[in-house]
Amino acid sequence: MRHPPDLDRRSFLLAGAPALALLQAGCAAPRPGAAIREINLVAAPAQVHVRGAGQPAVNAWAYAGRVPGPQIRARQGERLRLVLENRLPQETTVHWHGVRVPNAMDGVPHLTQAPVPPGGRFVYEFDLPDAGTYWYHSHLHSAEQLERGLYGTLVVEEAQPVPVDRELTWVLDDWQLLRDGRLNESFGNAHDMAHAGRIGNVVNVNGVVAPQIALRAGERVRLRLLNAANARIFALQFDGHRPLVIALDGQPVAAHEPARGRVVLAPGMRCDLLLDASGRPGERYAVGDLFSPRAAYDLLHLAYEPEPLRARPQSGPLILPPNPLPEPDLAAAQVHEVRFEGGMMGTLHRALLDGRPTDMMSLLRAGKAWAVNGVVADGHRMEPMLTLPRGSSHVLRMRNDTRWFHPIHLHGHTFRVVGRNGQPTRHREWQDTVLMAPQELVEIAFVADNPGDWMFHCHVLEHQEGGMMGVLRVA
Repeated sequence: MRHPPDLDRRSFLLAGAPALALLQAGCAAPRPGAAIREINLVAAPAQVHVRGAGQPAVNAWAYAGRVPGPQIRARQGERLRLVLENRLPQETTVHWHGVRVPNAMDGVPHLTQAPVPPGGRFVYEFDLPDAGTYWYHSHLHSAEQLERGLYGTLVVEEAQPVPVDRELTWVLDDWQLLRDGRLNESFGNAHDMAHAGRIGNVVNVNGVVAPQIALRAGERVRLRLLNAANARIFALQFDGHRPLVIALDGQPVAAHEPARGRVVLAPGMRCDLLLDASGRPGERYAVGDLFSPRAAYDLLHLAYEPEPLRARPQSGPLILPPNPLPEPDLAAAQVHEVRFEGGMMGTLHRALLDGRPTDMMSLLRAGKAWAVNGVVADGHRMEPMLTLPRGSSHVLRMRNDTRWFHPIHLHGHTFRVVGRNGQPTRHREWQDTVLMAPQELVEIAFVADNPGDWMFHCHVLEHQEGGMMGVLRVA
């Protein structure tokens, strides 16, 4: 299984005036000499075979008729121009997860753009400053629209090709199906929202259940991983292999083996691995998900073809070139305390909803259970929790005062993870989505260099819609 098929890169014509459409979308002017990658993308209902070709199809929503949607590929420094056409029965938007886009292109309904109505379209246009593995997905009614299949990968290639034999993309997801094979449409129900989120009962990779991935002995593979699930956290163990982590959330990191030999991916997170095929022809190895040890299972199998590529794998780690990210000044950075509260078995008794103190039982009746610094989000358009001067450095000391895991995502910026529970991190990794364990303290640092109002939220989508969301303003 290679990466999903590339989206058609042919140029398109916008009937009418393309310049007017771009002005309405709030796009910045192209950089002089920048190559423009032009794409059409249709979001519409589709039939997908979640459990395999011989099983009943599921009524999904999809980009270009398939789940995951087609992989968009471009080169670092190029400009992406994408026309979204909405053929869904709901409004929608597209968020470019991890990409440092201008605020008007961020795809957050009622905050950065008006939702795209059924039958409508919207032009997204922005430069691609950073190489890496990113993704695109709906940001409206996320717990439903992503669960129905509205997501795909965006790969920004390095200016110079990376020396590997092959590249693979694995998009990990799960689906919650009823006994008759139909999609369970109880989106955002109170139990899921107040607990771990919506966990599916059918897991697949690139839309396939338990696939078999062919390898040739001696080859070197760059493996791009994305967790597109609503709530499931994966902890992948590669039997018989020792993959090296070379990038997190698209950003290069010093090559290292994952902690305890497990690649942990929470919703929204990506990881690039260097996988040297060290097995022998005819051998077969499992890649298992061990995040919940009592419910461990084989996600897929690596199967070696009869003919090796070379006698032994290449030696030495792969070093990716860094992206042009602004380095935060920790000595001068302003420190902000951020507390995530709520959920079942938590200590949240009262929080502000629509500006009014509201007790936990009333929050639950309103479909809410989570708060950030004592405020419960109700929709994307909110007063900012922090206003940060443009160009200044900041540290967020984030405390997970709940019994549940939370992957916290910041739009429009990339941050360094500098500390966990008072201890400095080993790799000071750049990320845009960081996983917080229950009761954990995590410190992140970044330069507030991208002006606008930016979402800051848990990427367990039921937690986001249940109130765990805020806005950071950069001005």
